[in-house]
Amino acid sequence: MNKGLLIALEGPDGSGKSTQIEFLEKYFVDKGIEVIRTREPGGTRISEKIREIILDNDNQEMDNMCEALLYSAARAQLVKEVIKPAIAEGKVVLCDRFVYSSIVYQGIARELGIDTVKSINDFALGGLEADLVFMISIPYEKGIERKKSQRELDRLENVGMDFHKKVFEAYSKIGS
Repeated sequence: MNKGLLIALEGPDGSGKSTQIEFLEKYFVDKGIEVIRTREPGGTRISEKIREIILDNDNQEMDNMCEALLYSAARAQLVKEVIKPAIAEGKVVLCDRFVYSSIVYQGIARELGIDTVKSINDFALGGLEADLVFMISIPYEKGIERKKSQRELDRLENVGMDFHKKVFEAYSKIGS
């Protein structure tokens, strides 16, 4: 049995990651390859509970380090419970966000530092790296407009345009 693949799609809020994942999923399924589709934070029962805490608008006072650790905890559960077993079974895992989101959002935009966020996530990943990463770009104003038209904004989407500008600039920098 062949080793599977981990493909991560990264980009600012509203950039179209989920839409692109749908296209990739169809591509692999049409070729007879089994696909697991997941998201971060989330993808497992426990990780979805953590997601609720992170994105809840009632948690505006959440400390930046707490946020980074919660993302890492959700990722650790997803990696152990879903991603590593699927790869071992030869499946393709399509992940809507991965560790690069933490580097951008918490490491750069929240100013915790790239090395700090990488260190936190080394434990969560247990040596796992994505085989392929797609960076999808969109002007931050357009991305937030899209999100507003789809649903009520969550805690991270509500932080203000200065934050989203930092995120956009960070993705542009690491994606080039």
